[in-house]
Amino acid sequence: MTLILIISTALAVSVGLSFLLLSRSQPTTAPQAAPFLGGGTPDTHAWQRYHFRAYTMTLVFIAFEMEMMFMYPWAVVFVTEGLVALVEMGMFLAILSVGILYGWREGVFRWQ
Repeated sequence: MTLILIISTALAVSVGLSFLLLSRSQPTTAPQAAPFLGGGTPDTHAWQRYHFRAYTMTLVFIAFEMEMMFMYPWAVVFVTEGLVALVEMGMFLAILSVGILYGWREGVFRWQ
């Protein structure tokens, strides 16, 4: 416990001292503030909202992937269980179909 207190105090003191020493330095000039080896200045602000358009496609991919992942073991269980396994798979596919219909409504299947 004492070691953690000593380390955290030393860290806080070093951060405070570096802040005090570096805050008194000269302000940066225009050439110093320009991007270095990174091209030009950015077109938009870094905190601007970004619409991730692949989100709905990812949902549809996961729906198809989960469907196939559970179909193979289900085929083995279907031989022994029969109609009960068929009903359970029907409910599972109905739930996944909701995700696929959502993707269809959002226009995932239209290529631009």
